[in-house]
Amino acid sequence: MTKETIADGFKGEKAIVTPYNIRDLQSLNPVTSQLYVTHIGYYPRAKYHYRQRLEGAPENILIYCENGRGWVEYNGERHYISTNQMFIIPENTPHTYGSDIHDPWSIYWLHFKGNNVHLFNNIIGRIVTIGDSASSRQNDRFILFESMFQNLEMGYNTDNLEYISYCLMYFLASVRYLPQFREIKNVKEQDVIQKSILFMKDNLENRITLEDIANHVGYSPSHLITLFTQKTSFSPIEYYNQLRIQKACSYLQFSDLKIKEIAYRLGFYDPFHFSKSFRKVMEITPKEYRRRYYESPTTYRND
Repeated sequence: MTKETIADGFKGEKAIVTPYNIRDLQSLNPVTSQLYVTHIGYYPRAKYHYRQRLEGAPENILIYCENGRGWVEYNGERHYISTNQMFIIPENTPHTYGSDIHDPWSIYWLHFKGNNVHLFNNIIGRIVTIGDSASSRQNDRFILFESMFQNLEMGYNTDNLEYISYCLMYFLASVRYLPQFREIKNVKEQDVIQKSILFMKDNLENRITLEDIANHVGYSPSHLITLFTQKTSFSPIEYYNQLRIQKACSYLQFSDLKIKEIAYRLGFYDPFHFSKSFRKVMEITPKEYRRRYYESPTTYRND
């Protein structure tokens, strides 16, 4: 049983519901079958908005509160949702939700399915708060939502549907991996891991040690190794060496520096040590990397 109340509609509301035959196509396409949208819309200032599904819905339902307030009843508990908070109701679960009568919510919403829904289980069935700040990139997320809506509005051709699926993955990832989504505008100096990595990047040509990194962030070497490995799966020095190889790739691809010059510039003991370290990470030699990816218009130097 489903019960819905939306008054006489909301000024500026919009919604698209995909046909069932399109959902069948989405479920079979190797790209869209991962995650795909079945319903999508926006309700601004949705006073008296109310929906009850005693048997749930066959899709997961995402509600993203742009402003105002509302609530979701799910799993025997009422969750109150306000500005910059999101809730995903799992598929096939009884639920009820509605807008606050005094401060009605404006919500972006969509229904989605797919074989990879489980990858986002840690943001499903609970309130996710997406705090607003100078680095929050809230507008980027709204633009991404609009991109999904507008492309779906243009029709159900395969390219549109596949693009929308990738956008949905990115949208969910922007919440699941919130610090990474914000990293483009906000490198947190107070984060010891980020501070360590920034120090490494600033010293790629200075041959720094574990002690140098630890001293910079104010931790003992052993404590830093533990924290860093837990966060990145690599020790600080392993990570530093990967950054050096990353920089070496850039030199090999976009500069005319000789391989031995790159080796010494990045603090390797000699070209042999550099080549061995490079091959361990990239699985090819520096010379082979340059042969494949060199983009200078000039003739290669002989190394």
